[in-house]
Amino acid sequence: MRTETQNQVEAIRRSLALLGQRMDLETAPHRLEEFDAMIEDGNLWNDPARAQKLMRERQQLMDQLSTYRLIDTGLRDNVELIELGEAEGDEEIVTEAEASIRALVETARAKELEALLDGEADGNDTFLEINAGAGGTESCDWASMLARMYVRWAERKGYKVELQSESAGEEAGIKSAAYKISGPNAYGWLKSESGVHRLVRISPYDSAARRHTSFSSVWVYPVVDDNIEIEIPANDIRIDTYRSSGAGGQHVNTTDSAVRITHLPTNIVVTSSMKSQHQNREAAMNALKARLYQLELDKRNAAINAQHEAKGEAGWGNQIRSYVLQPYQMVKDLRTGVETSDTQGVLDGDLDRFMQATLAQDVAGKSRAEANAEE
Repeated sequence: MRTETQNQVEAIRRSLALLGQRMDLETAPHRLEEFDAMIEDGNLWNDPARAQKLMRERQQLMDQLSTYRLIDTGLRDNVELIELGEAEGDEEIVTEAEASIRALVETARAKELEALLDGEADGNDTFLEINAGAGGTESCDWASMLARMYVRWAERKGYKVELQSESAGEEAGIKSAAYKISGPNAYGWLKSESGVHRLVRISPYDSAARRHTSFSSVWVYPVVDDNIEIEIPANDIRIDTYRSSGAGGQHVNTTDSAVRITHLPTNIVVTSSMKSQHQNREAAMNALKARLYQLELDKRNAAINAQHEAKGEAGWGNQIRSYVLQPYQMVKDLRTGVETSDTQGVLDGDLDRFMQATLAQDVAGKSRAEANAEE
């Protein structure tokens, strides 16, 4: 076996070891049997919240086992094929098996990173807010481009996307939008996207076709899980209803059904502008609980806290990523240095390379901090 292939095999084995450690491979089959037994209990759905939580945990364990076995089987099968091809002098078999191992390395690396999403709320669904910053109409258009980018990314992941509220720009785009994104590790993946995003391009709104720089901010915070209690005293909030300002047409609300909730102690404001006022109250309260929970996470997690403090206003000096469309094509993450010239791919939702790099950087930073604490 060639040295390069041997190194790739060892890398896959290291990834498998980490995956097995994260899910406690030895006890996983037994825990899955316990989940199955609990699901067969006829009284399980008397408590829907507990039942849903149980089903999510069971599915997560099943996915982890399936991933581990898929990678393990693929590795064993291709190593055997290489050995067989080398013994019989069949270079075609060896070449095909080596190509499969190269692909398996990338799969194992991605799943290893996913397994490192073990923060307190990483597995939760998430809220995503986008706000236009400095730049007027240009920034409103940029905010709408970001919204489309994240919706496309979520759809690629198979996540469910729900628009919670949206405020249209005066001439084009959006001033702000809020989404709920539901799926495994939605918050864990998206949390690194909080910050200011900078766009450089020839403005379609400038008759002189000059180059413009605009900014929009992104804020990500987790949906509060069923087992987390967040109590909000009634006298700590103010609830206002107002008429939603949508894009027009038959779906514009004709009554004051949109809801705005202000948390007085922190001055946090959340909105929801779906059709039902009752639905809006519930959605806005859930969003407020999530924001308050994020504040608590920030207090306990210095890395996240520093990230939010660094975000600041949507303008120069606070950006985490630059998207340059003119005079050249490049998207560059300013934290990790990861960059690509495939700007259209990124704007169509190809964001995993940036998220993975930031996650790996954060994990490395935490590991160094833990090591220093033990010394």
